[in-house]
Amino acid sequence: MPNKDINYLVSFLKNKQISTITKSYHTYLTFHGLKAASVFILKEGIIKTSVILQDGREFNISYINQPDVISLLHDEALQYDEQPFNVRIESSEATFYQINRVKFWKYVNSNFRLQNYVKQYYRHRLSESSSRLQRLTMNGKLGALASFLRDMAFKFGQPLPNSSKIIIDFNVTNEDIAGFCGIANHTSVSRMMRKLKEEKVIEFGNSTKNNRRIIISNVQKLDDYIAY
Repeated sequence: MPNKDINYLVSFLKNKQISTITKSYHTYLTFHGLKAASVFILKEGIIKTSVILQDGREFNISYINQPDVISLLHDEALQYDEQPFNVRIESSEATFYQINRVKFWKYVNSNFRLQNYVKQYYRHRLSESSSRLQRLTMNGKLGALASFLRDMAFKFGQPLPNSSKIIIDFNVTNEDIAGFCGIANHTSVSRMMRKLKEEKVIEFGNSTKNNRRIIISNVQKLDDYIAY
């Protein structure tokens, strides 16, 4: 999603004095399948989206760390709509614009730039879903893990000074990684992470009991694990 599109939406909502809500770390904004009358737009913070599979496992979809629409924009005539996924707060807090669905669609239908935004939104979501499905079907478990780490480096990566290494400046647990990669349990993630560390693909920095930073030591070698 081009930044200018989402920035226009955020500016539009701010000018309309649309109310905001703030949620704290590891609380939930919405739950998959529950009906709501609002559209939510992330203003600031980091969130994780996920769904619950039929076997009860949680399948993680994405981390979002920049302004974006969180609720999918289904039929504009519906006053209430099912929420597409669970949304959990991953930063100390996150702030969202909350706007009635019907009111939002009235704004869209009367504003050409918002109509263009909605079109781009759907295109972006379709492309994102197709890429995610391709990575999961074309890669084994190790490839899926490598692809996930690559995505994390894109979203949260910071280059280390005087080095080609990239530190992922965000704490992510092995349990969450398992949920993103379709891996049954976090012990399998631990084993594969050890393998990548032994092969000097990754290392760990600033590690404490509840706070771990993954460093990608060799980006090219990490990419070798990924089938495109």
